[in-house]
Amino acid sequence: MATAPRWDDLVEGEELPPLVKPALTTQQLVMFAGASYDFYQIHYDKDFAQANGLQNVIAHGLLKMAFLGQFITDWIGPNGMVRKLGCQYRGMDYPGDVITVRGTIVRKYEANGERLVDLDIWTENQRGEKTTPGRATVALAD
Repeated sequence: MATAPRWDDLVEGEELPPLVKPALTTQQLVMFAGASYDFYQIHYDKDFAQANGLQNVIAHGLLKMAFLGQFITDWIGPNGMVRKLGCQYRGMDYPGDVITVRGTIVRKYEANGERLVDLDIWTENQRGEKTTPGRATVALAD
């Protein structure tokens, strides 16, 4: 984990250090299906997925949202707080895809006694496709 950001050092428009996840595996999708209780077969049964018009099984949207959550919590450190986190599922990711989570600082401000930062965040695969765009607001400790 990197050092938590210092409020005074943050600049609107600044890119955050990316988080690169290892290539997705079918085993990971099966394990996430069990953990999230999402057993829709498009996430682990290739024949079922292909019979329903997909090229292969696809990653759960919620798994990619979890990657977004890891990205921002790693960045803010143990003393920061996530105030808002949301995303949209706009594209599919498949086993073998390497997911990179990226983000930029949109706004830095103080409200209700907190130092807040609004972020644009997203997942991106090795084809450069932004598959899960999102927004977050975090409160920093310092």
